[in-house]
Amino acid sequence: MHHIVVVNGPNLNMLGSREPSIYGAETLEDIHKLCDKTATSHSIKVDFRQSNHEGELVTWIQEAGRAAAGLIINPAGFGHTSVALMDALLSIKIPAIEVHLSNIYKREEFRHHTYTARAVHGVISGFGSHSYVLAIEALSNIFKKNA
Repeated sequence: MHHIVVVNGPNLNMLGSREPSIYGAETLEDIHKLCDKTATSHSIKVDFRQSNHEGELVTWIQEAGRAAAGLIINPAGFGHTSVALMDALLSIKIPAIEVHLSNIYKREEFRHHTYTARAVHGVISGFGSHSYVLAIEALSNIFKKNA
């Protein structure tokens, strides 16, 4: 069984009540349950985390690089500003996938670029909570290719 870490950035703890017209009505706990269900069907174990603190996210990325088979990151607003997250992602050797609930390319122009995107295998954006499902499926495919 592969072990992956799902790292969620700032304000995602407010899902369900924060701008539901953009982010939907699901809570972060709903997404956690969806990830667990999807991962189990692919023989993957999920360690699901959220923090509003950039340094804590950096530490978790570094830890995942040493102990996990893969990483999914929703950097939220930090994706658009954080060289530190990008550097942490560049320092790990495991496959990493960036996800966003909303389609960042249909939003304000400053959201069209993420520093973190250049440090991951791929970016999934605009499918709501299903973005996480697609990321788990992508990691599962990577694991199968590398087996």
